Amino acid sequence: MAANYLHGVETVRIDRAARAVQVVKSAVIALIGCAPVGAINAATLCLSESDAAQFGPLLAGFNIPDTLDAIYDQGAGTVIVINVLDPARHASVVASESAAFDPATGRLKTARPAISGLVVKSGATNYVVGTDYTVNQVTGEVVRKASGSIAAGATVQLSYSYADPAKVTPADLIGAIDAVTGAKSGMKLLPDTYQRFGFFPKVLVAPGYASLPAISAELTAWAEKLGGKALLDAPIGTRRDQAVAMRGPTVANSPFNTSSRAAVLCYPHVRVYDEASDGTRLQPLSARLAGVIAAKDLERGYWWSPSNTEIKGIVGLELDLSARIDDSQSDVNLLNSVGIVTVFNSFGSGFRAWGNRNANYPVETGLTTFISVTRTQDIIDESIRYFSLQHMDKPFNQMLVDTIVESINQFLRKLQGDGAVLGGECWYDPARQTEAELANGHAVFSYKFTPPPPFERGTYESVLTGEYLATIKGA
Repeated sequence: MAANYLHGVETVRIDRAARAVQVVKSAVIALIGCAPVGAINAATLCLSESDAAQFGPLLAGFNIPDTLDAIYDQGAGTVIVINVLDPARHASVVASESAAFDPATGRLKTARPAISGLVVKSGATNYVVGTDYTVNQVTGEVVRKASGSIAAGATVQLSYSYADPAKVTPADLIGAIDAVTGAKSGMKLLPDTYQRFGFFPKVLVAPGYASLPAISAELTAWAEKLGGKALLDAPIGTRRDQAVAMRGPTVANSPFNTSSRAAVLCYPHVRVYDEASDGTRLQPLSARLAGVIAAKDLERGYWWSPSNTEIKGIVGLELDLSARIDDSQSDVNLLNSVGIVTVFNSFGSGFRAWGNRNANYPVETGLTTFISVTRTQDIIDESIRYFSLQHMDKPFNQMLVDTIVESINQFLRKLQGDGAVLGGECWYDPARQTEAELANGHAVFSYKFTPPPPFERGTYESVLTGEYLATIKGA
């Protein structure tokens, strides 16, 4: 209270009310890779398929449009996209390519998409863009203009450069910080996402690259820092027994040789429809699983396991896996038993994500091995840390202690009512505090909670008995 003189009346406001703890966003995916167009080495927010269009159409070799399509097939999700393909650096040149215009449509396509610097010529004649033809540089489609000098059905020679995903290296995806400008690239952009958007990604993917040991290790490290999950894939062509062996040291350079609770191991690749060939192509499971997790978070809550959820938009698997809910010798059960998330496909089930465990299983056992449980812990812990900002640097007294404790207890009671935890409690223990630490502005608050584990195994005891024969009565 102010010490100045007052002959009158005043009001002193005392704030003792508990403050709400806001839950951080969980359905946020970080996607690192290559796109034919779009911002380069910048964190770009995509909330819908409309936003995804800025990174171009589905084209072979570019994982960003492909993954965004896979994610939004599942329903919804917030995606932070980092495109590392720079056409100025990752380009190849086609010096001479022969192609013929379709006589009926007047169109042809370059052998490679995402082109620039196209030259169309016939013999010594160089045709003029806009006068003789038009070109879509993203798709590589060239259209003959009827008013131009290119004959219908003409065969021409093309030269151009094209954005080449094959030239993108692990170092490009991992990223760097420029020593002079401080500009960041690749995954080095991830820690700035909170400053830009107010949230960190909780699911990290780099489909098509996450099977490379350098990328899987870096994704996992970032997932640990950000309190998220890195979805890692086995390479294309991996057999079932090889996937299991990849969990150990006998397979060199394995992305599955990790015991991090922040890693989720995905196998096998899935088959999706390919419009370009009117057939199917392989796609990393991580692309679809990321969408499944985000959609499940929004529909049910982050404390629900993504397992036993139908995966939309796939038409098959890279290889057949036996799947029975009551067979411990089935392929999917074998994979789950070593901490690999897979796809369950049985009679009438459709294709379902199948597996509850992080990569720290089976080295560890218990609650800390479940994907849903550890995600719940990550989200609760982060939410409480961010809530604490409003109390930092206030005078430390009993009122502040009571406010913090009651705020967190209200938060835990709300989570219990939602079903995110079975129970929880926060407390301040004076015995834990020391005079030296309190004098240094440091206090310790404790809280505990129990997220519900998924119902992974059920046992029914079947008893065959004759006791009910006695219920048969004569006429």
